[in-house]
Amino acid sequence: MRRHFEFLRRSASLTISNWPLYIDKQTVPDFEKATGISVKYVEDINSNEEYFNKMQPILAKGESGGRSMMVLADYEVTKMHELGYVQELDKSALPNVEKYLNKSLRHPSFDPERSFTVPWQSGMTGIIVNKELAPEVKSICDLFNPKYKGKIDFLNEVRETVPLVMKCQGVDPAKATEADWMKAIEKIKGAAQSGQIRRFTGNDYAADLTNGNAAAVIGWSGDAVQLQADNPNLEWRMPTEGCMLWSEDMIIPVGAPNPTAAEAFMNYVYDPQNQAQIAEYVNYVTPVEGVKEILQKKDPELAENDLIFPSASFTKKCSNTPILKGEEEQKVVQAFDAVLNE
Repeated sequence: MRRHFEFLRRSASLTISNWPLYIDKQTVPDFEKATGISVKYVEDINSNEEYFNKMQPILAKGESGGRSMMVLADYEVTKMHELGYVQELDKSALPNVEKYLNKSLRHPSFDPERSFTVPWQSGMTGIIVNKELAPEVKSICDLFNPKYKGKIDFLNEVRETVPLVMKCQGVDPAKATEADWMKAIEKIKGAAQSGQIRRFTGNDYAADLTNGNAAAVIGWSGDAVQLQADNPNLEWRMPTEGCMLWSEDMIIPVGAPNPTAAEAFMNYVYDPQNQAQIAEYVNYVTPVEGVKEILQKKDPELAENDLIFPSASFTKKCSNTPILKGEEEQKVVQAFDAVLNE
């Protein structure tokens, strides 16, 4: 492991930016104990675009704002890499990643050799409902029912929200034209202007569901499982049109004060025992092989949960997050942002 353990003894601190509800309570202290590295774990990511817009001026100066690791969606890290904001990884420091990374995630088109990304978790975007307030909501189209006016939250993530609305309109996001994107954005705009959509959110939709301000939201699969633990009336539903599939990656930004410690953390969470502890809490789709076998012994019900280990039949109508580039991306993002900012 080139540059690794001798370095760790000298520089024993690590700041991580991640999303809320995205790690268990024990992994960070266990890692600190195992390595002697002091971790500042910051839950300051609410949405990909929002976080990028906040960090971009800092990253453009070759700085990281003190962070040595961030967790963001595939499409966001691709953009950051193209802008020169992401460091290459020292693969000799990541033997667990090499050994246990799920084969289906090893060679993505945006990073074929996984030279700058390591998957954190994967998941599904669909609908989270309050079963008491919106029992009939089963499709994305149902979210436009006037019966729920003012009780619906949409995600402020253009690449998840707009494709789901396109699916409601009968369009395959993988084959969507710019006109298809714009038509879906117009539908969202109309719902926002009429008051059908209460607000656009990131992870903070959890508060609206918990306090009853929202009857249904476009939301993420793992969040729903955790929210349901506190409120059995909350439930994630696979839309009748199918969900959006995504992955989020650990990256080391330019200017990271301790990339070595970040790589140590990446390697640590790819030990299947350590990852099983995370999967048990966050309930997203784990990228680490061997976790299902551990959970089958520890919690058989969890091991059969479609939200953590989805079968091909469960996700057969789902779509991968579409790639937007160049002029089309600028126009689509500009049109969606205009809706968010009205």
